[in-house]
Amino acid sequence: MDEKESPRVGAAVKRRRRALQLTLAVVSSRSGLSVPFLSQVENDRARPSRRSLELVAGALETTSGALLAAAEAARTVDVVRADERSAALPPGVRSLVRGRHQLHAMEFTGEQDAGREFQHRNDELLYVADGAAEVEAEGRAHRLGRGDTLYLSGGVRHRWRATEPGTRLLVVAIAEHVEAEEE
Repeated sequence: MDEKESPRVGAAVKRRRRALQLTLAVVSSRSGLSVPFLSQVENDRARPSRRSLELVAGALETTSGALLAAAEAARTVDVVRADERSAALPPGVRSLVRGRHQLHAMEFTGEQDAGREFQHRNDELLYVADGAAEVEAEGRAHRLGRGDTLYLSGGVRHRWRATEPGTRLLVVAIAEHVEAEEE
């Protein structure tokens, strides 16, 4: 594969390396490729040749095909139309991102009141697109109006409810299946 055909696999390589809890130095030692080159690959500043990708895959205890598939899945472009609804979700709730990705986003429309407390492993952002909502978090009530946002770090117990008819609340979070980590 030449430079034009060579895929951007950086994110897939980095995810796999971190999942195995390996440093770039260890992958370098296992693959025979330099740390600077591997860093450039992970940051998509260099694209590996077929042979280099096979060496990286071997060092990461996987196959080049698996890395390519992971890279392809990560590049998904998908439009979710405003009128699309999922039969699996209750009325007034729709997913803004289809599939299983690192970003999870939902839209809640109307007088939603789940009546239960939530606690998510990862960070979350609530944005009031229309109307108003009340969020109870860390023992305090926060009243939010149109255009307001509320950030919740992972692990914070919270509950929310719409306080005006026609409220539209967007909830954006790091997906539960992703282990968020500080850099």
